[in-house]
Amino acid sequence: MKKYKFSDIKVGLSESFEVRVVPSMMDRFLEISNDVNSLHQDSHYAKEKGFSGRVVYGLLTSSFYSTLVGVYLPGKYCILQGISIQFTKPVYIHDFLKVYGEVSYINEAYKCVDIKSTITNLKGEKVSKATIKVGIIDE
Repeated sequence: MKKYKFSDIKVGLSESFEVRVVPSMMDRFLEISNDVNSLHQDSHYAKEKGFSGRVVYGLLTSSFYSTLVGVYLPGKYCILQGISIQFTKPVYIHDFLKVYGEVSYINEAYKCVDIKSTITNLKGEKVSKATIKVGIIDE
């Protein structure tokens, strides 16, 4: 876990990590959310609707934005204050994803920052983008 303090943060500071979406993640997300939508549960149905297989829950992939700020940037001293997400492509089980974030704005008065973030698949296609607002509680 990274431990960036507010004084360490500069515009342009970035971090990233990679993750693979595996079936057990889908099972655990279903257990938590009870989202039984057929796009996520039925490969045949998803293919009928034009997808190449079961579609990974959007909010499952979005949870990686929480990992980005809570573990990598800024890490230990982060308090997530808000997030705005746009989904641009579907994610499928077994996809490898790269989660990237870069500090784009610093508010000195409130000790908070904006992080522009993206998640891309192995083909380099952007599957979502987000602006994340975090406070830094290092005192």
